[in-house]
This record gives sequence, C-alpha cells and structure tokens, in this order.
Amino acid sequence: MNVAAGVVCTLMAKFLYSAAMSLDGFIAGPGGDVSWMVDSLGPNPVVDELITRTGAILVGNRTFGGDDPYKGREGEGEAFGGGWDGPQFVLTHRPPSVQMPGVTFVGDIDTAISEARSAAGDKYVNILGASVAAQCLAAGVLDEVLVSVVPVLVGDGTRLFEHPGGKTVRLKQIKVLHTPQMTNL
Repeated sequence: MNVAAGVVCTLMAKFLYSAAMSLDGFIAGPGGDVSWMVDSLGPNPVVDELITRTGAILVGNRTFGGDDPYKGREGEGEAFGGGWDGPQFVLTHRPPSVQMPGVTFVGDIDTAISEARSAAGDKYVNILGASVAAQCLAAGVLDEVLVSVVPVLVGDGTRLFEHPGGKTVRLKQIKVLHTPQMTNL
C-alpha cells in the first residue's frame, strides 16, 4: 500500500507481454522452434531490469513446455535462463498429474489473471506466449508490451500478435534500446 496526503491506495501489478521476435514478426518458428534466439542471448539491460521488476509469470502451456533457447546450456528449463525465480501460472486445459514447485496450473484466463496479479503484488506480471497475451488484451488487462527484435528472418511459426479478421491496437512507444544482439522496443 502507498500512503500519500492521507489517501491510502493499493499498488497493483501491471501486465507486460514480453517476447523476443524475429524481424519478420515471429516469436517461435515452426513447431515452436526457438533455436534462432541462441545467438541473441547475452547481456541486455532492458531484460535485466524486467527480471528485477517481475513478481509473477503468466505463461501459456505451449510456451511453458516448449522449446528452450537455453537448451543444452546453463539455465535450461528455467525462466530467463535461471535469471528469475518466483511464482509461475501456466494457463492450460490439461494440467499434469505431477505438480511442480512454484508452478500453478490454471484452467481459465480470469483465474490466471487474478492469481498472477495477487502473487505479483506491485511488480509486473510478465506474460509469455502469444495466445495468453491475446487473451489478456481481450480481457483489458494488458498494460505494456516489450519486444526484443532479433535481426533474423524465421519465415513461419507463431506470430507476436495475430487477430484473424484484423484489429488495430494502438500502442505508445516508451523507449528504444539497442544492444549488439537486438533492439528493444
């Protein structure tokens, strides 16, 4: 809670969709392949700051159980290659029979939003996965989008945002930061 001038207000989590994206608009290649990201892994002050400001992760099941850019490297299977630790909420209609520490499997978007928001406190709920991000946008909770554009053409796969039939969503650019591996928008 924040107290200012005798007014008590509760700080709430912001929902931020973050993704690395190829220059042609894909966040994963065919079959969920993210091996094209390997060469772009490295120091990134924007992502480093995001990690410290993330209170919970809301992720789709395909992203959670999918390919890992850290495959075969230190940090494989961990959020941000092991750079972040905290509560994760996985949106799925088929939860596994064996629970995982720190991971909650949730069957609907409204419950996932509520639980992730509560767990994040006054930090970000970092959204991972295009479908979950689109559902958060439709629910009216998506506050920010962080895209790290990688100079590679993937050609096919999962797009950053797709809305069949078209829908224009206006965004306000907050900042741009270039690293040797990518440009953060």
